[in-house]
Amino acid sequence: MADVVIIRVENVDAGYDGVAILERINFEIRRGEVFGILGGSGCGKSTLMKHMIGLNPPIGGSIFIDGDDIVTASDEQLERIQRRFGVMYQSGALFGSMTLLENVRLPLEVYTDLPDDAIDLVARMKLELVGLEAFTGHMPSALSGGMQKRAGIARAMALDPSILFLDEPSSGLDPITAASLDATIRRLAENLGVTFVI
Repeated sequence: MADVVIIRVENVDAGYDGVAILERINFEIRRGEVFGILGGSGCGKSTLMKHMIGLNPPIGGSIFIDGDDIVTASDEQLERIQRRFGVMYQSGALFGSMTLLENVRLPLEVYTDLPDDAIDLVARMKLELVGLEAFTGHMPSALSGGMQKRAGIARAMALDPSILFLDEPSSGLDPITAASLDATIRRLAENLGVTFVI
């Protein structure tokens, strides 16, 4: 399975309003790989990721997720493709008025027909995977930045995606907390076979 290409970016020109920030981008990501997009501040990393998850169409080129081109997909097809992956934005994007458990439950409540007790169990399991099982009732504001990022990963994993996109997961964290988060990502990739794009 490790040799299976799950994401392929072909000749992508990334940018906004017809102005390219990145040109002729080509790469492949294999199933189960932890793939890093590196570069200085403002060079287009987040822009490229927004194109890869279908938030913004690229100026040119193709982006294949598990064989499906998200650039030419209809809105309905794109929504179906997007259900295959989870996203954690740079800020973690947790709802401040909800506990960690409620934050992780939300995608399950919206996108599944699971009964309430099953949703609760799955959400607790996702928080346990990132080492936050003891913090289910805490509000995001009561947690450290690293814990908020891990909770964001738990929520991104709620629907068991095969791919997780993490936008600068360790930004703003001290070196020890960042290393701990990196170790969590490596462990999840190895144990669950999830593909990470960071």
